[in-house]
Amino acid sequence: MPRLKDKYQNEVIPQLKEALNCDNVMKLPRLSKIVVNIGIGEAITNSKALDAAVADLTAITGQKPITIKSSKSIAQFKLRKGDTVGVKVTLRGDRMWIFLDKLVSIVLPRIREFNGVSNRAWDGRGNYTLGMKDQTVFPEIEFDKVDKVRGLEICINTTATTDEEGRQLLTKLGMPFSKD
Repeated sequence: MPRLKDKYQNEVIPQLKEALNCDNVMKLPRLSKIVVNIGIGEAITNSKALDAAVADLTAITGQKPITIKSSKSIAQFKLRKGDTVGVKVTLRGDRMWIFLDKLVSIVLPRIREFNGVSNRAWDGRGNYTLGMKDQTVFPEIEFDKVDKVRGLEICINTTATTDEEGRQLLTKLGMPFSKD
């Protein structure tokens, strides 16, 4: 069993029961999935960018990503319907817990001048989105082999109904929120 999942079951559930005044364990917020995606608009002109992004995302998550296709044509961006514009991975189960544990305990502390993640990236329904400026903070990425620094987006989906419930869940799981 992943370390963070064990912590959730043994420490976080009792704390959430007390904090949210809830007797029913099934009503407590929990993680449902984590979606990690990289947008690669340059894949239209550079086919190697797609391969590099797929390799990076596979190394980071341990799962092969799917490609995201454009749904419509946009002439200003030289984009046609059906062109590849990104790659994404949806993590569930043990891989989700392992990824979140790695994110909280290894990746975020490696960011230079890190003061915590923003408190304003909630969607109103208890889900949190974290944007990262480069993929090189992940330990699986070898800095020498990176062709271009790409940003990525991490969406943490919970079963929480409000942002406050989701914030309490992620805080108790170790997510370092900033003081602002």
